Amino acid sequence: MGSCQRDNDMKLHLLALLTLLAAPTLAQPAAPDYRKPETWLCRPGASDPCSGDASVSRVPADAAVSLDMLPAAKKPAIDCFYVYPTVSTDPTPNSDMIADPAEKTVALAQAAPFRQACRVFAPLYRQVTLATLRDRLMGKPVTADPTMGYRDVAAAFADYMRHDNKGRGVILIGHSQGSGVLKALIQNEIEGKPVAGQVIAAYLAGHNVLVPAGKGVGGDFKTTPLCRAADQTGCALAWVSFRDTTPVPPASLFGRPPATAPAGMQVACTNPAALAGGRATLRPLMVNRTGIVDSGNPPPKWAKGRNIYTPFVALPGLLTGECMAREEANVLSVGVNADPADPRTDVINGDVVIGGQVVAAWGLHLIDMQVVMEDLVALAARQGDAWLRHRGK
Repeated sequence: MGSCQRDNDMKLHLLALLTLLAAPTLAQPAAPDYRKPETWLCRPGASDPCSGDASVSRVPADAAVSLDMLPAAKKPAIDCFYVYPTVSTDPTPNSDMIADPAEKTVALAQAAPFRQACRVFAPLYRQVTLATLRDRLMGKPVTADPTMGYRDVAAAFADYMRHDNKGRGVILIGHSQGSGVLKALIQNEIEGKPVAGQVIAAYLAGHNVLVPAGKGVGGDFKTTPLCRAADQTGCALAWVSFRDTTPVPPASLFGRPPATAPAGMQVACTNPAALAGGRATLRPLMVNRTGIVDSGNPPPKWAKGRNIYTPFVALPGLLTGECMAREEANVLSVGVNADPADPRTDVINGDVVIGGQVVAAWGLHLIDMQVVMEDLVALAARQGDAWLRHRGK
């Protein structure tokens, strides 16, 4: 493949994470029938990406690698409802309802670890495809319906609540476009309605959620506050990630309110490892391959003299993070505690790279979830326990 073609393909993959959502409209085509098993990417009891191999190689600073199989909870008392980012490789404007390898891969990376805390549900939905994003990049007219994905997910959530939930608490989990879909779901179908009492929390990674400056509620959500304690429920987490060694450029896609936002708004940031604020050690689960979105770079050599074959790699003590206001943006600032003297890697992938150049405007968007994955799984279990206690279950 020639370099120009590689660069073009790379641009498609990078743009896949853009949020292309608008308010739902009327008189639209019917949603898929979510009573049919084939309309779900993941469901409890199915052989699917969320039940696949999620084994982890833990690589401490001394590179004494240990294996962790991440076993699923035997009888989880809560559920997780996951909406994946745009990764469909279908050639049509909106994706079909057949899972392609990219959709399966991202579900394994982002949703499978949560099976330690909850039953995982993940609907397929007709998102805007990479082909449409390519056309938009090139200035061509596009015909995709950017609200179709929202309508599908809303129908899937309604079907889940009607047939599968049975009074259980549920955590909403998304990344990038998936977070945008869930934000709209909370705004339109959850806030102010009885179902809100069953939403334990929402984890909205890699998406700009607006709040009034210095406040934890208001803006995009009217009654759903930001989570500030691990036992708090009915709340939301939102964050966008940037390296602490790289300035947040003025043209960054994340961390700053859009020009159309009301005055006094800022982008929310909640650090899953330190909800109350401050810097904390992060517990990442990195993907042991080129990445959820292929940056064209191979994964790091995790440790000298070690070959790692598991799908995930844990790097205890390597990363720290803090929500910070930087260059007038509000971001999760991620630091790498590199030590050239030890055998463990001193680098992580996660930057968007086109033609060998890092695109600083994206920050660490590709690994928004991976840098805090074990923090999120632990938080899901703790918030789930708190929700159950509050209801005497």
